[in-house]
Amino acid sequence: DIYAWITIPDTQIDYPIVQSYSEDDSFYLNHNIDKQYDQNGSIYTEKHNTKDFSDPNTVIYGHNMLDGSMFQNLHKFRDKEFFDEHKYIYIYTPDRILEYTVVSAYKSDDRHILNSYDFKDEEVFADYLKTVENPQSLEVNRRDIELSVSDRLITLSTCIGNEKNYRYLVQGVLTNESTVK
Repeated sequence: DIYAWITIPDTQIDYPIVQSYSEDDSFYLNHNIDKQYDQNGSIYTEKHNTKDFSDPNTVIYGHNMLDGSMFQNLHKFRDKEFFDEHKYIYIYTPDRILEYTVVSAYKSDDRHILNSYDFKDEEVFADYLKTVENPQSLEVNRRDIELSVSDRLITLSTCIGNEKNYRYLVQGVLTNESTVK
């Protein structure tokens, strides 16, 4: 089920990305990459997204673990200095290296993004991009990057401590793609 790898410099985020072929979408919420029960879960995507990162928005999930593992280090982007100094997220596939520039990092409600928006509808996607560029959260770090419906995003999503009705999102736009030789 492993199909890619994610790395964010100066964080502990350096993990395989999985998507279940046969189980339900939440399988990797509490299973490791060996398909064994594990409260830490895995870094994963749901079947809503293709595995080639060609969707308008690929949402990648991971737990906010107290030991700093999984996606806990996404919360480092809350710090303006860290945000400003760490612009890139890297995704490796068997044949490509995808470089995403971090656009914004913010607290969001807990709605299921891929069930809530039809990103194939350009008007819906354009409206969503306005949210990415100017989140409603009071807790936001963002870059002045203008997004368009031709862009491809990743959304890294994790929980926020004891705030069950919220998620912390770090969103990036694909800015460089190279072929692995």
